[in-house]
Amino acid sequence: MRDRAPARIVIRLQADHISLIEPAVTAGRHVSKGNVRVTSSGGNQGLAPQPTPSGEKTFSKYGADGLLASSATRGWSNLAAELRSHSGMVAWSRPQPDAEICVDVRGSRSVITRRLDGVTDSTVSERGTIWLRPAGVQEGLIDMSEPVPAILHLYLPSSQFSRENLGEGFDTRAIRSLRHEGGFRDPLLAEIAYAIMSELEHETSAGRLLAETLALSLMARLLQSHVGASRSGLVTQASREGLDSRRRARVLDYIEANLEGDLTVARLASVACLSEFYFARAFKAAVGESPHRHVSARRLERAKELLSDADRALVDIALALRFSCQANFTRAFRRATGQTPAQYRRKLRA
Repeated sequence: MRDRAPARIVIRLQADHISLIEPAVTAGRHVSKGNVRVTSSGGNQGLAPQPTPSGEKTFSKYGADGLLASSATRGWSNLAAELRSHSGMVAWSRPQPDAEICVDVRGSRSVITRRLDGVTDSTVSERGTIWLRPAGVQEGLIDMSEPVPAILHLYLPSSQFSRENLGEGFDTRAIRSLRHEGGFRDPLLAEIAYAIMSELEHETSAGRLLAETLALSLMARLLQSHVGASRSGLVTQASREGLDSRRRARVLDYIEANLEGDLTVARLASVACLSEFYFARAFKAAVGESPHRHVSARRLERAKELLSDADRALVDIALALRFSCQANFTRAFRRATGQTPAQYRRKLRA
């Protein structure tokens, strides 16, 4: 029989050693950092890296524990994303180079307390609750009263907040005054997060275009609404050139010629001679659908053409159309057509 609960131990990883700090009276909890998990009695439960879904590379801040999905194998250029479950405590003491947005995508009612560079906030987490951490935070600790089944972590490199990406209407220097915010609501940010989570869980053929477009919307929203009160990231309503008939034809021709290539928002915007942020809006206004939806539809038609070649392996078709694996191609094709690629091919032969 124990008279009292053992002390809780929080761990921090320094550059070349592990330190144990801040004992507290708590039972039945664990603290995780990287690939290390320590029980409340201090027992080491394994320092070796743990397997992750599909062999994806995890971000060092949280390690392998609780990783549900990752963008690591998707080739997204201006955004990294992880879907994770969490419990207990997480602590770190190394600079975090990217801005991080965390969104509770399931709802948990857990009391989540954050301490980042001496700033503390505490929130009862519900679906759509958002936390914002600017780049450059040196150390932090996150404490969860109950397990949290699904948090989407979005990482935005500071280098992406540029005039080339966002256009002349934004003061991109404002990102330096991005605020710490804990447990707030922003319906637009939440909807963007849900769309990114859907792409993580159900890959589409133009998922990279979708993720990159959503990342630009995230950046614009942060600059408009979440920088310090003394300045706003929106400086002018810049002139927004659309896609005239020549630009529209040039972009559509480029897409058709590169359906089996690496289509990105940056490349399409360059073809149109627009910033990435305004390109996505101009394309939708001119074509009637977003770049992501247009490319998805065109790649579906290309997939049907490629399936008519009986000698072409399904995995080759999947990779040619920019899916990370054949299984994701099969799921996307079945959602769009109601049949698997193999079934569609058999019907062609009949």
